[in-house]
Amino acid sequence: MSFESGSIATRLFYVVKGLPKDAVTRFNNHVAPPLKNLGSQSQQGWVGGRHLLDVPITEENAYYGGYLRLALVKAERKVPTSLLRAECMLEEVAYMRAEGKPFVDRKARSDIRKQVMARLLPTMPPTLKGIPFVYDDRDRILYAAALSESQLDVFLIHFKATVGVDLIPIAAGTAAAKRRSISVADWSKTSFSPEVPDKEMEDTPGLDFLTWLWFASEARGGVFNTKQAGEFGIAIEGPLLFTRAGDGAHEISLRKGLPTVSAEAKTALLSGKKLRRAKLLLSRADENWSCSFDAQTFVFRGLKLPEPKEMLDPASRFQERIQKIADFRDLFFELFDLFLDDHGDARKWSATKKEIHQWTAERAMRR
Repeated sequence: MSFESGSIATRLFYVVKGLPKDAVTRFNNHVAPPLKNLGSQSQQGWVGGRHLLDVPITEENAYYGGYLRLALVKAERKVPTSLLRAECMLEEVAYMRAEGKPFVDRKARSDIRKQVMARLLPTMPPTLKGIPFVYDDRDRILYAAALSESQLDVFLIHFKATVGVDLIPIAAGTAAAKRRSISVADWSKTSFSPEVPDKEMEDTPGLDFLTWLWFASEARGGVFNTKQAGEFGIAIEGPLLFTRAGDGAHEISLRKGLPTVSAEAKTALLSGKKLRRAKLLLSRADENWSCSFDAQTFVFRGLKLPEPKEMLDPASRFQERIQKIADFRDLFFELFDLFLDDHGDARKWSATKKEIHQWTAERAMRR
């Protein structure tokens, strides 16, 4: 499972009222069906956190290191594309010989494909895909590897059907409402380019935050000291993904060399594009975190945690890893709060925009 070792890919959720006391029982009531029941249609269900066949779900395998740790598993049979193509061609050749035809018409080709699929599919071994999650009951935050929009939809539907609780994906709008009772819908459109008027921009609070964070990491030194987190630093590195709705090139990706100081990055900013995805480097004292952050979805990929300072047993190591994720989350949202405080004051935000325009126009670049 992705939370036990290595880098982490996750999306965060608010669990406003927490989970019911009988949550483990409810998950077990929607446990993944036995693989022997798997037919041509896929099947889904919950499993314990140890592996993708970890059923039934009990208190023993549902909790690890004090955290609820489960996964939503999808089981299905698939015919490999290369095998399907080869088998279909064999059948098509046989069809042409039997019918005395030099080609296979569209209907016959479709029928052959369906027949081959029906013959091969039951012989295929099951494939398993899991969406693991960990629930922090103390903070009522859930971490889940539901990264794509399709995974997110499936995860939310199954979670609500299982425990009767709505998960709220954390993004710019939901975080602003939760942390500062701010509705981002009330914000005016913002251009970070001196060459593009505000009225031509789209409402992009997440992209505004990441672009502001890039500005703050460079123009304001990248070192912050807050009451909750103390002193910590932030840096932005490539790869960078810029985007802007409208005519012309909507996205530009800069990957090699030093994209943050490239002429292309400056051009993207001046054209009104904002930063959607970048690598974040966070540091506090002797601890460092790094990840790729998507500001539109608030998905974190490749999150690397500080290395443990001592040898730990597996459960304790897992406990420490989740705590380090929580530490990263706290530092990240301290930065988001600073952005909200900046944006929430009209006079302060007007001054900040002028600073950003100057930073955009005057930033150094390498060709």
